[in-house]
This record gives sequence, structure tokens and C-alpha cells, in this order.
Amino acid sequence: MERQSMALVDGKEGIIRKSAEYHPSVWGDYFIRNSSSALEKVESIQRMVKRVEELKEQVRNHLFEETHDALQIMNLVDSIQLLGLDYHFEKEIALALRLIYEADAKNYGLYEVSLRFRLLRQHGYYLSADVFNKFKDEKGRFLSTLNGDAKGLLNLYNAAYLGTHEETILDEAISFTKCQLESLLGELEQPLASEVSLSLETPLCRRIRRLLARKYIPIYQEYVMRNDTLLELAKLDFNLVQSLHKEEVKKISMWEPQAVDQVPEYLKDFYLKLLKTCKDFEDELEAHEKYRIPYLQEAIKVLSRSYFHEAKWGAEGYVPSLEEHLRVSLKSTGYPTVTCASFVGLGEDATKEAFEWVASFPKILKSCTIITRLMDDITSHELEQERDHVASTVESYMKEYGTSAKVAREELQVMVEQGWKDLNKECLGTTPVARSLIEIILNLSRAMEDIYKYKDTYTNSNTRMKDNVSLILVESFPI
Repeated sequence: MERQSMALVDGKEGIIRKSAEYHPSVWGDYFIRNSSSALEKVESIQRMVKRVEELKEQVRNHLFEETHDALQIMNLVDSIQLLGLDYHFEKEIALALRLIYEADAKNYGLYEVSLRFRLLRQHGYYLSADVFNKFKDEKGRFLSTLNGDAKGLLNLYNAAYLGTHEETILDEAISFTKCQLESLLGELEQPLASEVSLSLETPLCRRIRRLLARKYIPIYQEYVMRNDTLLELAKLDFNLVQSLHKEEVKKISMWEPQAVDQVPEYLKDFYLKLLKTCKDFEDELEAHEKYRIPYLQEAIKVLSRSYFHEAKWGAEGYVPSLEEHLRVSLKSTGYPTVTCASFVGLGEDATKEAFEWVASFPKILKSCTIITRLMDDITSHELEQERDHVASTVESYMKEYGTSAKVAREELQVMVEQGWKDLNKECLGTTPVARSLIEIILNLSRAMEDIYKYKDTYTNSNTRMKDNVSLILVESFPI
């Protein structure tokens, strides 16, 4: 997401690479050094895999098949999703959602209505926001009797962030529930207090799923009404996925430097690794899937052109209009390229039509890149300008509308929220590609909440970024 600049030096064409003065890696060679012996690792993983399969069958046989009450099913699906286990039970959850959608909800209270709304909207079902009208008085205000209902308020708060444009009641619900939950927080007992704090920091629908699971499992463990089968499965599953991620990080860390004569010295190593990565992808694909690689190569070219365009702006000291800036800088987020790269290994869901779709820069991907670009610039523009960086969208807004930096950031934050609403809308109903592909774009948007929400943890990773990486890749659950 960092960008570089080109310039003329002493009348001759040259390149000035702006230094962000990145600190050394906070991890060093940690992921190379800290790995178990091959035999120990294989035996441990085999034991975990066997136990996971046993627990999955227990969940299928004893939870889904024996649970018939709609509210119980809603709570089960919610727990499975928050614990990061939903990818194991996609068919069961699909059937459960249909039952939840068709259930008679007229006598539901705030907790039930909100949970049902959130679960269904998360999976593309359209449910009118009018279901919340019954919780308002004759003056259009939320009922005062709701003020002490922490669980109901929490579910309404999380549900409201799945709103689209023109759903004013959901905007009002966010303001109302946030105020009430903040006032109740000091009175709540654990683990509910921790769950409320987690959502107030970042609502559930905007959280990275794997990181959410890592933070939610300890909370779930403290609930008296927890299901111990789900808890054990969640811990084992997290540890297994963590083991896989550690191996992937280790392989990346062990890349060997190489050289190629056709590119500038500073790009040689990167260029060869990029070519090798594409070749490795192609070798892994089946014959009928190899068409995917040209789409990825073209996406990389688009990204490179956007970097060059921004470098030219920086060299000339040019501050484009906001619209002109976004035409280029939405692509330079790298997310269109990352999305295409993510599709490459996704099996049957990643059809040729899906690659054509992502190459067309569809609205949902545009919404994702708007969130990404603006959150990046809002947080990091001041530091970037200290080193003569290309103008950010903050500078573009300030110049075009004659505002202060503070006002520009506030207005761009409004655009971020609009981007989330656009994204929510695009996820409702039938999507043009498989929902597994849509989920990739959603996760890319969610990542911004942890990278740029409070400060630029991309540039300075010795912050909460280090803590999050540790949670995902270092700290396993004791079993």
C-alpha cells in the first residue's frame, strides 16, 4: 500500500525511491527457528485431525439433528460462526438459515429479532429493517425499556452495521445502542463485558474472521451455557489452521535472493520471485484451470501501471482532484490484484466467468478498495507527507474543497461508511459469483479495521499488528 515516486535528477531521467524508513522486522527469523521436528509435528497433527473429525460428527449428529427450536438453532449457528467453525458445516448452516428465515418471528424480543436479522443478512438474505420498528415509541425513539437489555442491545448494535443506504432506523440504532452499551459496560459481569467491549471496538461483521475466532474462543469458554464439544473443536481447529499458516510463513521467509539482468538492480530479486510464483501456481493447477494465470498477470500489470501513475504525480508535485485520485489509487491499494490472486487456487468456484467478473472491477470490489484507500490515507497521510510522499486523498480533498485536514478526514470517513453500505447491499440476494469468492472481498475490507482504524500499523508493525500476528501465528490454545 506504500507508494514510490519517480523524478528527473540533474536533467537526466532517474529514480528516487522514497524511503518510509521501515523498522526491521519485529519477527526476524522467528518462524524459521521455532518449528517442531518433522516427526513430532506430523504425529501431533494426525492426532488433532482425528479428534477434529470425531467432534465434527458429534456436532452434526447431536447439535444440528437434535435441535429443532428456531432460537436454539440461531444461537448454535451464531456460536459456530464466532468460533470460526462455519466452514466445516456449510450445508448444515444453509439448511438452518432457511428454517430461521421461515420461522414465525412476530413474538420475538429485541435479542431474537436482532440475532435473526444479523444471521440472515450475513448470508445474503434480505430482511427489512422495518422489523425493528416495534421497538420504537410513538415519537420514533427507541423504547426506554430496552436500556438495560445488554444482550439485546449488543445484538442490535451488531445487526445495524449490516445496513444499506436509506435504512435510517439502522443508523439510529447504532447511535442508540453504542451510547447505551458504553454506559452499561462498567456494570456488566464477565464474560459479557468482554464480548461487549470486543464489538464496541469493531462490530462483528467488520472483523477478520480468524482473528475474531482467536479473540472470541476465550470469551465463549467463560460462559456457563457454553457447549464443550464446540469449544474443544474450536481450539483444535484453530491450532491446526495455525500450524498450516506457520508452514506457509516459514516457506515465504526462506526465499533465496536471485538476479535477472533485464530489470533494475533493486527489482531483480522481487521480479524473479514474482515470475516463479506465477509459474508455481501454473504448475499446481489442473490443465483446465491454467487459463487463470493470464488474468493474474494482467492484474499485476494494472497494479504496476497505477504505481507508475502515482509516481509521476509525486515527481511533478501534482495534487489531483479526488475523483481523479480515486480512478488511480483504488487500483494501487493492491486489493484488485490480491483478489484475483486469491481466486487462482479456489477450485470449482473460481470459474472463467468469475475471473472476467473480478477483472471488470465490479461494484463490490470498488467498495472494498474505497474503504481500503480512504482508511489508509486518513490514518497515514501526515506521516507520508513528512517524507515528500505523493498526495493522498486527504490532500486532494483539502485542495478541491478548501478545507482543513481535520474536515477532510471527517468527510472521507463518511465515504468509508458509505462504502460499507454499498458493500452490504452488494452481498444481499443472489451474487454474480459464488459466495466463497465474495467472502474474500469482505475479508479484505475487514482487514482495514485492524490495520488502519486507529493508527498505521502497516508501516509500524511493532504495535497491535504484532499482537494480532502473535495471536494468529504464535499463541496456540492449550488442549
